[in-house]
Amino acid sequence: MKLNQHEIADIVERLQSGENLPDDYKYKLFPVTQKEYELVYGGKMRREDILANEDGVFPVPLQIEKIYNGSRKHWKDGWRNIIAFGDNLQFLKTIYENKDLLIKNKVKGKVKLIYIDPPFGTESDFSNKNNQIAYTDKTKGAEFVEFLRRRLILARSIMATDATICVHLDAKKGHYIKVLMDEIFPEYQFAEIVWVCGLMGSGKYYPKSHETIYYYKHPDAYFNAPTRIGYSERITKALKKDRKGWYYERGRESSGGSQYLKTYISSNPNLSKEDAIEDANENRPQTAWDVWMGKEDLATKFNDIATGTYAYTQNESYGYPTQKPEKLLKRIIEASTKPGDLILDFFGGSGTTAAVAEKLERKWVVSDIGKLSLYTIQKRILNIHNSFSLLDFNNKHGDIAKSFVTVNTGHYDLEKVFQLQQKEYAKFVMDLFEVEPKEKTIGGISINGERKDGYNVIIWEYWKFKDAAVDEEYLHDLHGYIGNKAGKRVYIIAPASYVSFISDYYEIDKVRYYFLKVPYQVIRELHKVQFKKFRQPQSKNNVNDLEDAVGFHFMRQPEVKSSISVISKEVQVTIKKFLSDFTEDETGQDMENFESLSMVLIDKNFNGNEFDMDEYYFADDLLPKKKKKSNDDAEQNLKEELKHTKEIKLPAIPLKECGKRMMLIYVDVYGNEFKEEFKVK
Repeated sequence: MKLNQHEIADIVERLQSGENLPDDYKYKLFPVTQKEYELVYGGKMRREDILANEDGVFPVPLQIEKIYNGSRKHWKDGWRNIIAFGDNLQFLKTIYENKDLLIKNKVKGKVKLIYIDPPFGTESDFSNKNNQIAYTDKTKGAEFVEFLRRRLILARSIMATDATICVHLDAKKGHYIKVLMDEIFPEYQFAEIVWVCGLMGSGKYYPKSHETIYYYKHPDAYFNAPTRIGYSERITKALKKDRKGWYYERGRESSGGSQYLKTYISSNPNLSKEDAIEDANENRPQTAWDVWMGKEDLATKFNDIATGTYAYTQNESYGYPTQKPEKLLKRIIEASTKPGDLILDFFGGSGTTAAVAEKLERKWVVSDIGKLSLYTIQKRILNIHNSFSLLDFNNKHGDIAKSFVTVNTGHYDLEKVFQLQQKEYAKFVMDLFEVEPKEKTIGGISINGERKDGYNVIIWEYWKFKDAAVDEEYLHDLHGYIGNKAGKRVYIIAPASYVSFISDYYEIDKVRYYFLKVPYQVIRELHKVQFKKFRQPQSKNNVNDLEDAVGFHFMRQPEVKSSISVISKEVQVTIKKFLSDFTEDETGQDMENFESLSMVLIDKNFNGNEFDMDEYYFADDLLPKKKKKSNDDAEQNLKEELKHTKEIKLPAIPLKECGKRMMLIYVDVYGNEFKEEFKVK
């Protein structure tokens, strides 16, 4: 379709006035190249723009938080499994960029299986084991579809060429995602797995009883078909014998004269019908259907292997909303990978993917944006030897986990940054500020690199100039050497405590010296999209809210005052003060006492090294229970209640459940932590 003169004039006028163009012009200016169909909706970005970070989300360096089981069992090639805390889009872009030394050439192009169980974006309430509301998805419509699409595009870009991806969804948004998957994975083989996980609702209009797994496999990908055992009751009742003595089922003839394919049960003509059926059930497993039975009674009826009841079975409960059973992941992982293959789950949740991959001798990487998820997965892997065996559910797995590492992505511990060696520090801050290392000298001054805009970058070597600062005298001296030889802009990376300027830059003779401070003060001129942190939930209702993080942030430890007492053989922890400093926040406002509290996590028997979470409480759990408010005002009401709270008492813990030491981690709404150890006995 061509533009007419009126449309051309309208476009020119809108562009000159700075207006956005209506969507009507989209297909005339940028014709669709798809051969078949595409899903059209508001906010859909081009694949090329997403990969070029035009959405404002950039790769960020990975900061190692802790190495676990470091002296224990390793992969022979030195690989360590990874739990990443942070926004998964940033994490996927970091993998795609393939520069960070922790993962360089170890993940991109190596991932054989991706399984994700994203929040369904349906505004449906889920319940935990105590039948309390677990979370409510708030992201909906086009926003949810594009949220997931951007991650799927990155996923495709980092998978091995012969890989498989499984996306676990429900009916309300699944069909939109199916169309997207067809766009992103057009040459892949498709299967729709219906997981019959039991009744999950009530009402007169078809209560929900299943979820769907969209299963996309590259034609060259490994596939070991999962099996079911024997034959259904319907088939065995209709058995007949052919001339060779084989038992078979003949399908009813249709009006056109065609027949169903014969289903052979046994080729031994000496067996009775009953013995032939028994022989088939024991020795002739068949490929599983694309309907998987989650409940034991259904599985028995259809001769399938039960994949577990909805959410989780009792002996594997970690109390995490929407947790999936290990049997379900076992079937997927064994069907799609070999031992030693790498598996990725970027909606880590309770860590079922990681746990099953660990038990089945696969490598794994998981990420999640929630602190609850981080500590749930960490606990699950640390204690995996005490969990049940996938080979025999009556026995323990037994083997300790191989070495794994927890990393921060986009949310950093400032103290760890300054503990890095000089070369490591330089690399970290250059990756942070998107600087390409390019060592050179201008006017006798060493230049460390260039930003994407082509301007030069100097890293202030604070370890050499502990008594100096980036002040007017330093800048005038610097300018005296380089003048305008380095361009109209020069960037200086330095610790904020060494920079004497509050403003973002200082200008000399039309050359601007910009300060990239650690921790970073956002320079709006350099970033089209404003930096945005992701929020931690204050209630179970919001555990799986979907958010994008933009930019990076440094942890700012909240201020906590608390006490512990032992009364009547119970341990009581009282929090009297919880304040967070959010001068770095986009609002620029501090919060009142308790207003920023997200959750408290407890290790009742701290070993002095590894935090092993026993219990957790959201802020909402710690307030007196009142009449339920509507979802529309629940969040605001919670904030108001927290503001007016004088002190918070945690639920009393029986003394017999505690060790000599307890560790508490207090988390604020932006993921900042305060850790406190108490001596109990």
